[in-house]
Amino acid sequence: MSTEDLIPHLFRTEYRKIVSVLCRRFGFDEIEIAEDIASETFLTASQAWGIEGIPPNPVGWLYTVAKNKAANQLQRRKLFENKISSDFAYSLIAPASEIDIDLSPQHIEDSQLQMMFSLCHPELNAETQVGLCLRILCGFGIEEIADAFLTGKETINKRLLRGKERLRAAKIEIRMPEQVEIEARLESVLTTIYLLFNEGYYSISKNQTLRKDLCLEAIRLCTMLVENAQTDRPEVNGLLSLMCFHISRFDARLDGSGEIVLYNEQETSSWNNDWISKGGYFLIRAGRGQKLYSYHIEAAIAYWSTRKEDTMEKWKQVLKLYDELLLIKYSPAAALNRVYALSKVEGTASAIKEALKLEFTENHFYYSLLGEFYLNVDREKAKEYFRLALSIAKSSSDKLSIRKRLASL
Repeated sequence: MSTEDLIPHLFRTEYRKIVSVLCRRFGFDEIEIAEDIASETFLTASQAWGIEGIPPNPVGWLYTVAKNKAANQLQRRKLFENKISSDFAYSLIAPASEIDIDLSPQHIEDSQLQMMFSLCHPELNAETQVGLCLRILCGFGIEEIADAFLTGKETINKRLLRGKERLRAAKIEIRMPEQVEIEARLESVLTTIYLLFNEGYYSISKNQTLRKDLCLEAIRLCTMLVENAQTDRPEVNGLLSLMCFHISRFDARLDGSGEIVLYNEQETSSWNNDWISKGGYFLIRAGRGQKLYSYHIEAAIAYWSTRKEDTMEKWKQVLKLYDELLLIKYSPAAALNRVYALSKVEGTASAIKEALKLEFTENHFYYSLLGEFYLNVDREKAKEYFRLALSIAKSSSDKLSIRKRLASL
């Protein structure tokens, strides 16, 4: 792998780990310094590796440089305290010789768990919690977060700045909260993980539809919650089950040219049975509680999506599950998927009637679905809907898929 390919990959997997450990060490008062040290570490890697080549242990190299940069930062602070402003107390900062930046796997995991729950503190509103987690804990860019929230970059920048100021003003500590606090913050933590998974499974901002490393990172974070006795709850297992089922079909969703393959055209032999088995295992674990969460229903729908047989019984179950899901948690995506399931159960005419009621006029999937429904009803109408979908589609892969559909007509 070349430096140009390796550094972005490592940034996605290691940046968030370095920031979590440094933030845990310095606290939210020093959050910008933690981010700067992590960013400078990767800049140094880009420069050094381009000249000297990739080191034998790239991750270890990054951790060593990050530790050294943290020590240098403390040395500069100590120098300022002793020689320039002796009256100004830095009582919370230890001498550089005493710094201990622990980047062992266990410490990284503990730091990330603490960061997840600290960033989801009730002092912050839900959107700010998720935005900060995506930025600090997951290493998302501002544009990617703006896409996730369907808003502008300037809005996200202001939201994150206000969130950081609130963390400092409220003197929030980076620690694992008590059990009652965990339950109150868990929804925001799970939302963040699911957004991370979706960014990998279907990305708009980078014109790259599938990024498996992000999906696996989301699964890793959720697995951390499942393996922790304080957070091993039914809804957490439900989300983990859902992601396992989805990623089992990952390799079947793209063809050789990088084009999206529709569900009913996927090669089922490419589905990963190991991930399907894991999904089933965590779905069973999710059924231990008394309350039904949206993740339970979504995981059950994803389970049926991994059943290779295309039977009426399968689609009846899926339609019933979507009806339940929309009562608990309405979303345009769920509404469109329900209409597709309805077409399998009651036929195209009923599906078209229900779809037209939705009026999702800014959603290219809405027009693509109508185009599919009209293929055998009115081909001119089908072309009209596909053209509307093409006019508002954002990713190159989506546009390619729609153009192919139009060409076939």
